[in-house]
Amino acid sequence: MPPLIQLFLCAGQIKRGYRMQKTSNLTEGNIFGTLIRFAVPVLLTLFLQALYGGVDLLVVGQFAQTADVSGVATGSMLLQTVTMMITGLSMGITILVGEKIGKRQPDEAGRVIGGGICLFAIVAVVLTIVMVAGAEMLARLMHAPEEAFAQTVHYIRICGAGAVFIVAYNVLGSVFRGIGDSKTPLMTVSIACVVNIFGDLLLVAGFHMGAAGAAIATVAAQAVSVVVSFLVIRRRTSLPFHFSRANLRFDRKIMGSVFRLGAPVSLQELLVGTSFLLIQAIVNAFGVVPSAGVGVAEKVCSFIMLVPSAYMQSMSAFVAQNMGADNPLRAKKALGYGIATSLAVGFLMGVFTFFRGDLLALIFSKDLAVVAQAHSYLKAYAIDCLLTPLLFCFTGYFNGCEKTLFVMFQGIVGAFLVRIPVAFLVSRFADTTLFEIGLATPASTCVQIALCLAMFILMERRNRREIEV
Repeated sequence: MPPLIQLFLCAGQIKRGYRMQKTSNLTEGNIFGTLIRFAVPVLLTLFLQALYGGVDLLVVGQFAQTADVSGVATGSMLLQTVTMMITGLSMGITILVGEKIGKRQPDEAGRVIGGGICLFAIVAVVLTIVMVAGAEMLARLMHAPEEAFAQTVHYIRICGAGAVFIVAYNVLGSVFRGIGDSKTPLMTVSIACVVNIFGDLLLVAGFHMGAAGAAIATVAAQAVSVVVSFLVIRRRTSLPFHFSRANLRFDRKIMGSVFRLGAPVSLQELLVGTSFLLIQAIVNAFGVVPSAGVGVAEKVCSFIMLVPSAYMQSMSAFVAQNMGADNPLRAKKALGYGIATSLAVGFLMGVFTFFRGDLLALIFSKDLAVVAQAHSYLKAYAIDCLLTPLLFCFTGYFNGCEKTLFVMFQGIVGAFLVRIPVAFLVSRFADTTLFEIGLATPASTCVQIALCLAMFILMERRNRREIEV
């Protein structure tokens, strides 16, 4: 039996007949207030996830060698890409569960969850085999510097061994978001964050295990998060869906629906993540210091992009529930509120990052040469802070509307027709800086925003024609 299903069965059978929770309803009440109350716990959850990912690099940067920093930077970027891919695929569960809750169909929501678990059990097995057996190949593909090659392989292989926990956590998170519960993931990841911090300090600072110790601490934290989530579900007496062991079956129709909606988002996340991996590979050819600098900058970016990322996840669930309840106007108003508030925060983060990004980089590395390279790269991301609020909110809106194929299309266009070509061409110039290479990211975001605006206008025109008919 696949390990992911075994984990869910070990959590104990969830009884049928739970009462509907009013607190999970995103289709009623003040739009801005409801969206903010749902998005804030998502934001805090993402912050803690970024924190326990960033703690790895922070502790390694303070207590290990530059080669370990590069190994963790490259390995964690691969892990982040894998996590983004799993999160994208799990979006199929969030969308379908949100729609069923909006339509007041708790039995159907339970079927979606059961089919989704079975689908992701297969994913967990495949992911484990690829990352454990192919760790060296993946490190080679990423052009890991020779000085940091062994550290990169260790990090990838250890994280691959814990892939089941990465998958299980994202499945649980997708279910919670779909039912409108953003507080439970916040609680579980808070506990995981504490575990990871203590694990890093013990294994990296105490036992001097470098990149391998950071990887072990990360896997242990994810495992704790999953176990706590199971305990919460088992103790809860009220859920807005009906679920039992009978739902845990390989229902091809349900699994196909989850895959149909989630696969385009997952592929888009994979290809976008791959584009950043390719940029990392381009920079790795410049040496270990620029490699570590980009790794540090990417960790900083995981924090400065938190607000638009939170809105993207929240918007998907919010829009899915309201589309299920046949209330598209409420969904569009939420899109406007999300763009306005995240854009205000993005402006502040962009200004600070452009002028004092070195202070943020110093948190993750004590090597001043690495910090200087990171700040150069971060200046380009500071520009992107003004653009991603629009892109991420639109992406969440389109996901909730089941336009996941378009989400995939615009992501691929931005990554492979703009970001990678621009980064590669700029890297060929003499005396190229990381700032110039980093400009490939806001360039691709501009193109993606233009595509999103065109798609939104097209959808509005189609809706008006349908109403007129």
